[in-house]
Amino acid sequence: MRDGAVVFEGGRVAEVGNAADIRRRHAQAHHIHLVNRAIVPGLINAHAHLELSHLRAEDLPHDTFVQWVVGLRAMMRGGGVDPAASALEGARQSVRFGVTHIGDISRSCRATRGALRQGPARITSFGEALGLARLRPNFEDGLPGALDDSSQSDLLRIGLSPHSPYTVDLAGYRQCLELSRERGIPLATHLAEVPQEREFLIEQSGPLRGLWDQIGLWSDPVETFKGSPLEMARAIGLLEYPTLLAHVNDCTEEELAWLKQGNASVVYCPRTHAYFNRPAHPWRRMMELGINVAAGTDSCASSPDLNLLAELRLLHQQSPDVPVKRIWHMGTINAARALRCDGGQIAPGGPADLVAFNVQGDDPLTEILENNLIPNRVWIGGTIIPPQSPQ
Repeated sequence: MRDGAVVFEGGRVAEVGNAADIRRRHAQAHHIHLVNRAIVPGLINAHAHLELSHLRAEDLPHDTFVQWVVGLRAMMRGGGVDPAASALEGARQSVRFGVTHIGDISRSCRATRGALRQGPARITSFGEALGLARLRPNFEDGLPGALDDSSQSDLLRIGLSPHSPYTVDLAGYRQCLELSRERGIPLATHLAEVPQEREFLIEQSGPLRGLWDQIGLWSDPVETFKGSPLEMARAIGLLEYPTLLAHVNDCTEEELAWLKQGNASVVYCPRTHAYFNRPAHPWRRMMELGINVAAGTDSCASSPDLNLLAELRLLHQQSPDVPVKRIWHMGTINAARALRCDGGQIAPGGPADLVAFNVQGDDPLTEILENNLIPNRVWIGGTIIPPQSPQ
C-alpha cells in the first residue's frame, strides 16, 4: 500500500489505510511521518535455540550430524556459560534484524524464561524435555521445569518440546502430547532431521545408536517403533495436533500426504541445512500441497547468526521463481500459524509489531531481500524498541 498508515493503540493495531484519510480521522494521535520507508509486520522466527547464542558454528565439527552433536555436547558440558545471558543476547540480536517473536527451544528454561519475560522480543518458550536409556530419569525430572509457567508474561508464553525421536521414547512423546492437549499449549519437536532416525527407531541401530554407545549412556530396554519418524508422529497423534515440526528434511511423498491431512507445521532452517550440506529440502513441494511451512534460524551452533532475513534471502536466491510474498509469508503469517500466535500481518486487532526499512523502489519486499537491508525501526506492542547493539 503506497502512502499508507497504521494506527495503533494499547499495543494493538486499530486501523490501516490511506495516510491522508487516517490523519483526518486521528488528528489527535501522535504522528510519526516516515519518508521512503516500508513498514512490514514484525518477523517471526519459528525455531531458535537462544541459549546457544554464545557459540560459533565454525568452532564445531560437522562432517557428520553425530560428530556435531558430540562436539556440541562437549562444549556445553564445559561450563562457564550463563544460558540466561546467552538467551538475552540472542533475543537482542534477533530484534536487531527485525524479529519481534521467537519460538525458542530451551533446555535451561528456568533461567532463560526469567531473563526473557520482559523482552526485548516476544517469546514462545518451549521447555525442552529429553532423556532416553540411562538418561530416562532426566526426562521425568525435567518435565516440571519445562511446564513451569511462573515466568509467563505479556511477552512470554509457555510451550513444551520433546527433543527428538533419538532422545525421547514413545511413552515420553505420548506424555508430552497429552500434557500439551490438557493445558492448551504449543508443542514442538525436532523430527526427521536426518535419515538415521529411521533405523534408530526401527532397530535402535546406526550412527545415532553409536552416539549413545560413544557417550556410554545406552541401556536396554528402549521401546522401538517399526516405522519412520513421521509414521511414529502419525501413529501417536502428533500430526493431528498443531505440532511444530522442526526440519523434516527426510520424508517420502506418502509422508507428505499425511502432513497435508494433518494440522502440524514444518519449520525449515535454510542456512543450517546448508551448514550440514544436506540434500535439497522439500519445502516447495510442501507448500504446493498446502502444508504450512515457516522459516527459522536454528542456533548459532549451526548458523552464522540469528538473522531471519538472511534465511529468507537464501530462499529467494535459491528459488527466484517463487513469489517474494510467499517467501515473506514463511517469516510472518506462516510462522505465526506454526507458533499458534497472532501477528505476522498488519491488521486491525493484531499486535502492533512493526518493522520499518529504508527503501527506494516500488517493490520493497524484493528490495529488502536483494539489498541486504536491515530495519531502522522496530515496534513491539506499539512501543519502539531501542537499537539492539551487539554486546
